[in-house]
Amino acid sequence: MASKLTQLQAKVAQVSNLVSKHGCEYYKTLLKQNKHYVQEPATVEKCNELSKQLLYTRLASIPSRYESFWNELDYVKHIWKNRKELTVEDAGIAALFGLECYAWFCVGEIAGRGFTILDYYP
Repeated sequence: MASKLTQLQAKVAQVSNLVSKHGCEYYKTLLKQNKHYVQEPATVEKCNELSKQLLYTRLASIPSRYESFWNELDYVKHIWKNRKELTVEDAGIAALFGLECYAWFCVGEIAGRGFTILDYYP
């Protein structure tokens, strides 16, 4: 266990050195490539305007997402009615989807506990 800890410390030190050497350069490159997304001047009023635009744009997209949801639900109902014609591939995709949902649930639970795998209360 101690050897694993020293290996982990060495890797963390290696990554830390890499970030300290190249992090600033990466940041500048990233901003240069995405300069067209940056609003000038960056004022509080502009930030408030952009946040309102985002909110109302998302609200405007609700009807189309609502319709898409019901279309997907109708598709699932259709498949459930004709489940005797279900292929192995479709069943595998459904099983993988269910497994993915369960995995996201588990990850959410772990994140909700503060990224602790096991809760020990001494």
